[in-house]
Amino acid sequence: MTLSKTLSTANDLFQLSSTGKRYELVKGELLEMAPTGGRHGRVASRIDFRLRGYVEQHDLGEVFAAETGFRIEQGPDTVRAPDVAFIAKGRLPESGPPVGFPDLAPDLVVEVVSPGDTASEIQAKVEDWLRAGVKLAWVVYPETRSVAVYQSMQKARVLTDQDVI
Repeated sequence: MTLSKTLSTANDLFQLSSTGKRYELVKGELLEMAPTGGRHGRVASRIDFRLRGYVEQHDLGEVFAAETGFRIEQGPDTVRAPDVAFIAKGRLPESGPPVGFPDLAPDLVVEVVSPGDTASEIQAKVEDWLRAGVKLAWVVYPETRSVAVYQSMQKARVLTDQDVI
């Protein structure tokens, strides 16, 4: 006997936003996400603040806050939500971002690693982002004060608090 699995869509996920729970959607499957801790939130907020200041000063595009979902794959849908995202000027409609999930990959995503994250979960996110067309993915490790910078899975480098990103 074969059981059919019901896959969710980006629209289904968007309707769940009113429940107060956080989810990502990976190939149609809902993944519930636990709330982040204080350190995670502080690190993500500081990155957002600095990146936003630079982007606005140079009129480079738009920065999106933590947990903004982006539909990066359709049929079945994948909606990922980075801790910080940047989209270059001219890639969003002049009317601004849609009410729902933008159907595009950001140019830059930032993922802040929490103590409960596994290496395979982080790698899966980075692979999804890069496959979708993200030009740069930063994986921030607060524990070691380091950042893995990915341009592709083959081209990555690790920066420490002694480096400039």
